[in-house]
Amino acid sequence: MHNETSARAEAFLFSEGGMLTLHKLAQLLEVDEPQLREALQTLSERLEGTGLTLIRTETEVSLAVAKETSSAVQRAYERELGHEIGDAGLEVLAVVLYRGPSTRAQIDYIRGVNTSSSIRNLLARGLLERTGNPEDGREYLYRPTVELLSHLGVRDVTELPNYAEIVAELRAFESQPTESSSENTQV
Repeated sequence: MHNETSARAEAFLFSEGGMLTLHKLAQLLEVDEPQLREALQTLSERLEGTGLTLIRTETEVSLAVAKETSSAVQRAYERELGHEIGDAGLEVLAVVLYRGPSTRAQIDYIRGVNTSSSIRNLLARGLLERTGNPEDGREYLYRPTVELLSHLGVRDVTELPNYAEIVAELRAFESQPTESSSENTQV
């Protein structure tokens, strides 16, 4: 029972991606406080030597990177995020800010190049968020995060410089026929 409850606790903590109150975790696991303490102790012992650890306070619990592996993870993130966003990243941000929620294909079309690595970098930095596309379950929509808007000092995208003008230009650009379709209509 302890192993099953500790495995479920680990799953909830992982899926949460952050901290959970002990009260909330007990509710999710459908256990009482003593059972939760035992399950968390089992989980803590099982995580030893795995690269993860359990952090607990009197009221909260969270999964975290273990002390033994934290410096390696930190160095990797610094290498990944230590570079400037660059022009490509700024262009992707501009497209998403002014166009609104966009698929990678839409961003690629506007920029004229593949944007996979730029999008990955912006997601890792917390400047873009990825959500499911209600129109096509095979692709994602990319949106600006609250952190990005906060960093830019705006409450919403309509406060961005020249917002209406740039939105209109983007719509006009996207409504133009592509080269291949215009070539087919020429006689």
